[in-house]
This record gives sequence, C-alpha cells and structure tokens, in this order.
Amino acid sequence: MRVTGMVWNQSSMGRAIRRALINPRGRNSFIELLPPAARVLDVGCGHDSPRAFKELRPDLHYVGIDVGDCRQPVDPRSVADEFVVVEPEDFRAGIERLGQRFDGVVSAHNLEHCYDQDGVVSTMCRVLVPGGKLFLAFPSAASLGFPSRAGCLNFRDDPTHNVVPDLARVQELLAEEGMQVDFVASQYRPPLKAALGLAIEPLSARRKKVMPGTWALYGFESVLWATKPV
Repeated sequence: MRVTGMVWNQSSMGRAIRRALINPRGRNSFIELLPPAARVLDVGCGHDSPRAFKELRPDLHYVGIDVGDCRQPVDPRSVADEFVVVEPEDFRAGIERLGQRFDGVVSAHNLEHCYDQDGVVSTMCRVLVPGGKLFLAFPSAASLGFPSRAGCLNFRDDPTHNVVPDLARVQELLAEEGMQVDFVASQYRPPLKAALGLAIEPLSARRKKVMPGTWALYGFESVLWATKPV
C-alpha cells in the first residue's frame, strides 16, 4: 500500500492510524505527514530525537541543531544526516546559517529554553522553503499554576526553562513572516490521551510524577502548526 509516495507495511500503517486517533496534532503525526524524502530541521534535538525521527521516517533527510548532546543514548552523529552544535548565544544565528532548504521544521519543547525566542521563531520560518511546514510545541502559560511533579508539570519544575513563550507573540511573528497558521491550541488536550490522564491522575498525583496522559489532561502544551505559502 502506497501512502504519500512511501511504501508502508501493515504495521507502519497501524501505528500511523493510532497516532492520528490518539494524538492527531502531536509531533509524530506532523512528521508522518511530511512529503517523501523531505528535508527536516529538528530545532533542539535532545532526548533521543534523531533516532526517533529516523525510526519513524527513515526516508527523511534529518538535520538536528542543539547546544549539546542532551540526553542522547546514542551518538546523534551516527543517526542524523547532519548534526550541528552551537553555543546558546549563537542559537538563532546557527539556524540561519543552515539556509532556506527545509520542507519541515520541528521545535518541540525547545523555545522555552532559548534566550532570543523572537529571533528563533522568525528564523525557523525563514529556513523553510515555500510550502514548508512548521511544528511548534512548548509549555502553556497555564503551566505556571499547575502542581509540581517529576517529569515537569509546572513550568518551573525544569530549572533549564527560561521564559514561558507567549503564544500570541508567536502568532504575531508568524504573521510577520507571512506564515499561515493551520492549527493552534493554547492548551492542547487530545481527547483520548486526556481520558487516559484522567484515569491515571490519582496515581500520578500520589506519586507526584507525570504519567501517560497527564500533560493532555492538564493542557500542559501549546501546539501550533503553520505553512509557508507557495
């Protein structure tokens, strides 16, 4: 069976359908919808992200940029097609140096760590080719009032967080760059994941630990998809 130009086996199709049902606007669903052999930039690519991208879509030309090898169980250079490390103060400029060549840009829980959030958002738009897609996810402003739990439920649970990104400001910057917003949720709550979080919440609260579905139950993430017009 051929989907978006790629040959999928039954197992791959099953996983894609489950993702679409359980987390339709999550990062992996975004990755699934990129065109065949797309050039994708992963902005802030820690936590085994290079391997996750390549296992999901081995056809992608994957470029990761970060300020170090953050929690990478394997050398990201052995997985990524390109892996770039820059100083935190040079992060925006590092993205810019990669050039306008990407069909997709993913920034999943990186923006809140950046010193120059405005510059990073604008530059991510500029390295997209016409028709390219942008995925953004970051903690919601509401997370400042959530209970503290291991795994980060309150924004301040992670000492490496800088400033909560302002969703309205992000949308302003996208508009300035001519981007079209396809989806936005200030507190993303996919129903099936939120229902799981509700069922597990007594255990999560007792253990003071983020568990599957906790983020969806609380609406921890702001999520945004956008397209650069042709």
